[in-house]
Amino acid sequence: MSSSTSSSTLPSGLAVLTTFPDVLFIPEIIFGGLVWILVASSRVPDPMLQGWVMFVSVFCFVMSISLLCLYVCGAHGGGGCWVTLDVVCHGAAALFYLSAAVLEAYMTYALRILFPAQEYRENIAAVVSAWQGVFAFVPPSPDSSVLPPQVFAFVATLLYVIHQVFSLLRWKSS
Repeated sequence: MSSSTSSSTLPSGLAVLTTFPDVLFIPEIIFGGLVWILVASSRVPDPMLQGWVMFVSVFCFVMSISLLCLYVCGAHGGGGCWVTLDVVCHGAAALFYLSAAVLEAYMTYALRILFPAQEYRENIAAVVSAWQGVFAFVPPSPDSSVLPPQVFAFVATLLYVIHQVFSLLRWKSS
C-alpha cells in the first residue's frame, strides 16, 4: 500500500494529513464550521430545530478537531481501541449530520410555504449576509441563497459517511 491509502493502524504526526480517510478531517471541519456559521446567522421559527442543528454542527466540529489533534500528537499510541473509536465517532457524526441536514432542508421548505413572506425574507437576508461574509459573493437571487446551510450540511454528511466507510475498512483489517 502507498502512503496515501488507508492502512490498518491510525497514522500519527503530520501523516494524518496525507493518509486517506484521515485527510477528510480538514473538509469535515471546514464544512461543519460553515454549517455552524450559516445556521447561527439565520432565524428559524422552530428553536428546537435550530438547537439540534447547532448542537450537531458544534459537537461534530469539536469532535473532529479533538480527534485530529489527538492523532497528530500521537496520543493513540497505535492502540486498536482508537480505530474502534474512530469508527464510532464518524458513524455517530454521519447519522447526526444526516438528521440535521434533512431537518434544516425541511424547515427551509416549510418556512417558505407556511410563514409570511417577510419572515422568510428576513431569514434569507441573514443567510445572504453570512454567505457574503464567508465568500464575498453575492448570489444572483434571494431564493438561491437558501441552499448553503443545507448544501453544506449534506456535504458534511457525505464526508463523514465516506470517512466512516473507510474507517470501517481499516477497523476490519486491524
